[in-house]
Amino acid sequence: MGIIMWLIVGGVVGWLASLIMRTDGQQGIFLNVVVGVVGAFIGGLILGRGEINNSPLTVTTFLVSLAGAVILLAIVNLVRRGSLR
Repeated sequence: MGIIMWLIVGGVVGWLASLIMRTDGQQGIFLNVVVGVVGAFIGGLILGRGEINNSPLTVTTFLVSLAGAVILLAIVNLVRRGSLR
């Protein structure tokens, strides 16, 4: 059951991050999940707090994961286009 929740929350986090960064039309559900899960890992590393990959789901872990996903999309946009948007 944990992996299913992990994928669902990762998908929601990735989708919200793509809306914030205005890249929603460029990626599908699979990339949203990948961005959410990898972004959660990055957020946990940078902010030093719990994230959805290894902590229970709370508002704090959700926001840390969302921040990490936004940072990941910003880095990808910077590498691809040379700008954050």
